Amino acid sequence: MSKERVGLNRRRFLKTAVKTSVCLAMPQVIPGSALGKNGSVAPSERIRLGAIGIGNRGRYVLGCFLQEPDLRCVAVCDVRGDNRQRAKDLVDDRNGNRDCTPYIDMRELLERDDIDAVLIATGPNWHATAATMAAKAGKDVYCEKPCTKNIAQSLALADVFRRTARVFQVGTQRRSLPNFAYAVELARTGKLGALDTLHAHPGGLGTKMSGWFPAETQRPREQVDWDMYLGPAAWRPYTRKLMNAFHFEKGGGMVGGGCLEWGSHCVDLCQWANDADGTAPVEYEPVEGQLHARYANGVKLVMRNDGWWPQGGSCPVRFEGATGWVETGDNAGIIADPKSLLLRKGAAIRGYPADFHVRDFLDCVKTRALTRANADVACWGHIACHAANIALYLDRKVRYDPNKNEFIGDEQANRLRSEALREPWRI
Repeated sequence: MSKERVGLNRRRFLKTAVKTSVCLAMPQVIPGSALGKNGSVAPSERIRLGAIGIGNRGRYVLGCFLQEPDLRCVAVCDVRGDNRQRAKDLVDDRNGNRDCTPYIDMRELLERDDIDAVLIATGPNWHATAATMAAKAGKDVYCEKPCTKNIAQSLALADVFRRTARVFQVGTQRRSLPNFAYAVELARTGKLGALDTLHAHPGGLGTKMSGWFPAETQRPREQVDWDMYLGPAAWRPYTRKLMNAFHFEKGGGMVGGGCLEWGSHCVDLCQWANDADGTAPVEYEPVEGQLHARYANGVKLVMRNDGWWPQGGSCPVRFEGATGWVETGDNAGIIADPKSLLLRKGAAIRGYPADFHVRDFLDCVKTRALTRANADVACWGHIACHAANIALYLDRKVRYDPNKNEFIGDEQANRLRSEALREPWRI
């Protein structure tokens, strides 16, 4: 791996420097940080990172990476010049130099053999394509969610990370937060009795297209590379409104409300609670403003916007079993019945920081273990969201076969499993 080659060269350099100092009988001092002493991390042990897509969310997650002592960011990439400059300044300030290289085209960053891992926080239209390119270039990947636009992309993404043996983590960071993990543990260990119903907040259940706004004068490439911004998404004229649209090309061009935004968090947690990380529900049906789904084991999944514990905060989930239930959200509080379920509850961490999730990724880059939200986990959690979106779009019940990865006897639904990508992009 590239970091091993770089590390070996540096170790040789240090050894050579020591020998030379002895031969010349001159007092040479090697800083303890170069040798990994005094709690620092030797350069040979640092993971070298490239950051792709460094707008608001990307800069936040990059900031979490930069806090880690065994991480050195060496390159940033964004289609917007202002984003590139802000990210370069952030990295250079942390590194204490001006060596971070900015790129417009991610392909140039991925060609570097001294980069071990990449952060991908582009728009959702790019996530699956960029992650696939990175894996094929030999990079480990931390990718923001939603990481795919449809069912076919979900399956392809999991396949490429299996074949390349690269480490993958999707940014569903609530898997790494103690209140959500504790609620899931209650469900998985039988403390709630036999599971009956899982509830996920989808953040909205409407469907609409990303939009098409009047054309504006296109900016120079150094300011905005519009063609690269669109990437594999269908072409449309340049407009600042579309560039800043939070839901641009999120899930087959459909917003799906939040089936892919909040859903990729909340449904993911329900998948985990049901021990369903390798499958997805087999039925999906819109019911009076909700989306009801059912797993093959009989457990129900309800995506709903209303009726949550008011103090729970955003991204709430609720797990109900034969003998008890538990509910939690981003405010880190947990309510349950019976209350004895909370006797072992650990410390509360409010909000949804990505620090623990980033640390899990970096540890797995070193050990080559599976991350908490690896490519297979991401694949099936996203398939559940995409299938729910399809049921909403068709406004009727659909049945899905997770073994064949197709809708049963439903040609109309099956056509929505994939979409064409704009040339020249491929997965």
